[in-house]
Amino acid sequence: MFRGHRIAVVVPAYNEAAKIARTVRSIPGFVDHMIVVDDGSADGTARLALRSQRRGLEVLSHQRNRGVGAAIATGYRRAYQAGADVTAVMAGDSQMDPADLGTLVGTVVNGGADYAKGNRFAWPGVARVMPVHRLAGNVVLSLLTRVATGYRDIFDSQCGYTAANRRALAAILSGPVFARYGYPNDLLARLRAADACVVDVPVRPVYGPEWRSGIRIPRVVGPLSFLLARAFLQRLRRAFPLLRPAPPAIPDDRPGHDLISADS
Repeated sequence: MFRGHRIAVVVPAYNEAAKIARTVRSIPGFVDHMIVVDDGSADGTARLALRSQRRGLEVLSHQRNRGVGAAIATGYRRAYQAGADVTAVMAGDSQMDPADLGTLVGTVVNGGADYAKGNRFAWPGVARVMPVHRLAGNVVLSLLTRVATGYRDIFDSQCGYTAANRRALAAILSGPVFARYGYPNDLLARLRAADACVVDVPVRPVYGPEWRSGIRIPRVVGPLSFLLARAFLQRLRRAFPLLRPAPPAIPDDRPGHDLISADS
């Protein structure tokens, strides 16, 4: 428990056999529920996660690789159903400093935000740690995400180190989450549509000698452009109601779907 609140941490992992046990063991003791989501790994990630023998650990597995966004959505649904008050996300590759988790969670628990997200650019010396191409790309995407979502006070849009309350999770899980690299931008657009309070928290950038990027720029430019354009259009529709499409002439009487299973 953290100040009387039940805390969950979602750990998305894909082929992280070499690091997953270390990541799980590093999660602070105030966390009640650790949810490792093995996203179709072929190297025994799930089995090695279980070997860590942490109390409160649960391992879920996708039969095939679906993407980090899909893995996080699976973990979010489980945390919501289990009654977590605050749910954080930590990557399975030990690229997030566990010492920063308390600040992220505390920002939400104290009522200062529905969703606290890491900002590595607010950490002194980030330019000496973050690879130049990642730094430049994140700056551009952060500026575009500000324009698209209207969250003018946030930066480092691609940082996945986050903590969310139940209201934020309900907004995120209200529809299918973007499955792959653009998921942080998709989540911010959903949170903006729900008028959720999003706050940046300085976190340490971690790039060890074994760090590698699986991002292929030509493959992400199209999806990211689509996500940002859609978010901007949604923002315009909220600001100018006349731009909203007219309701259908015949009401949709299909049965509704449970909020948390909407992404199943």
